[in-house]
Amino acid sequence: MVLGTSSGAGKSWISTALCRWYARQGYKVEPFKAQNMSNNARVVNSRQSSGTEFSNADQASGEIGSAQYFQALAANSEPNVNMNPVLLKPEADTRSQVILLGKVNTELSATPWRERSEKIWPYIQQSLDYLIAENDVVVIEGAGSPAEINLMASDIVNLRVARYANAQCILVTDIDRGGAFAHLYGTWALLPKADQQSIKGFLLNKFRGDPSLLAPAPEELKLLTGIPIIGTIPMLFDHGLPEEDGIFDERTLGKKAGALKVAVLVYPRISNLDEFQPLKNITDLELIWARQPSSLEDVDWIILPGSKHTNADLMWLRQCGFEQVIEKHIRQGKIVLGICGGLQMLGQVMHDPFNIDGAATGLGHLAIQTTFAKDKQVNKITVRFGQVNGPWSALSDLEVCGYEIHHGKSTRQEADEVNQALISQEIIPDLAWQNLHGNVLGIYLHGLFEDPAVIKSLFGKEAKTLEVVFNNLADLIGRHIPKETLLSLIK
Repeated sequence: MVLGTSSGAGKSWISTALCRWYARQGYKVEPFKAQNMSNNARVVNSRQSSGTEFSNADQASGEIGSAQYFQALAANSEPNVNMNPVLLKPEADTRSQVILLGKVNTELSATPWRERSEKIWPYIQQSLDYLIAENDVVVIEGAGSPAEINLMASDIVNLRVARYANAQCILVTDIDRGGAFAHLYGTWALLPKADQQSIKGFLLNKFRGDPSLLAPAPEELKLLTGIPIIGTIPMLFDHGLPEEDGIFDERTLGKKAGALKVAVLVYPRISNLDEFQPLKNITDLELIWARQPSSLEDVDWIILPGSKHTNADLMWLRQCGFEQVIEKHIRQGKIVLGICGGLQMLGQVMHDPFNIDGAATGLGHLAIQTTFAKDKQVNKITVRFGQVNGPWSALSDLEVCGYEIHHGKSTRQEADEVNQALISQEIIPDLAWQNLHGNVLGIYLHGLFEDPAVIKSLFGKEAKTLEVVFNNLADLIGRHIPKETLLSLIK
């Protein structure tokens, strides 16, 4: 089990690296995280721990956090809902949608935080039992810190899981932030005595500098705790793995002379931003996170990404002054892409008969209307583009794979005589539309840029594969943690 002294310590990518490292030793490996909180989700098999499908025939697929999805791929395993039985998708500062075994659970979503634990624990237990029975190694990721004393009583993702699985635990800290030894000691000291025994090693992550300068702290920390530092992992800015929370470290998003500039709007309830990692991997493309309109100056593309609360993010977009900048960008013939919630924003109007997201008037750049449905569409799909015009023409007749996660259903509107420029062409039935001039494209399909054929068609580049990313991470772990130590953790 990989625990951390805080969020952002590196638990997710360390777990991913361990999944690939153990898989390369010939073990059957799968990941697990009892409860994740993220608006980055992936569509996976909806198989419960009993091996049976969901009784709800309308949902053949389920959602898990994207971190466990990529960890499963690193482990050479097919992702399924047992790997992340509980996913919390924040909808507001004090409200989250609860996804249980891949499916929205409205009862739990309405249940106060501290009252959920005992209702959820049996499902976590069953999923973990299933994975342990089916595999040689299960790599478990914790959440935040296991030493949050205000949450220990209702903890279902750190200590309770470690105890139940009798897990061998490593504790990871981000040494780049400073105070790493205090973080490690303080976390260990706040754990109950029995749980301290499960910590088998400390791991320093994101180290920059001369390792000899760490002395004598590792030796003194071992004297205090009895626990060794099993490795010091160097800072790795550009590892190529989609980030857990979607927002990449901006130190890796430097300016590139002569590069194509692609700006992604970062509204408060952004979702599925991990799908833009392939753009970051293109050498002559500059990816920009746009938090204010001035960030859109001189960009070539504007992307409106997915949103967990489309209406609220549309209001934020307008209040910040993005609306006028986007309109100017479109008038100049530059490219705009709306994905899922971004597509809905680009349309004329959003209807909300079931009080799902809120009714609103859209930005008006696509002649479509959206109606929010009670049930969420959660599917892995393969589709083919029809005839696509303008700067998107390279996508014409291209077959692409991806996934959809949305409540809204959009339909084409007939443009009136006064506003003929709004005539929209449906280029994938029920999924994608573009405007008359061809520079505005809206699509429900997530994962577009993760398809190598799309990257090749639009940018003329070969995509950096996830296999290369996973192997590089495993190599890094193997260089900085002794093999005998890694093997001792699974004896």
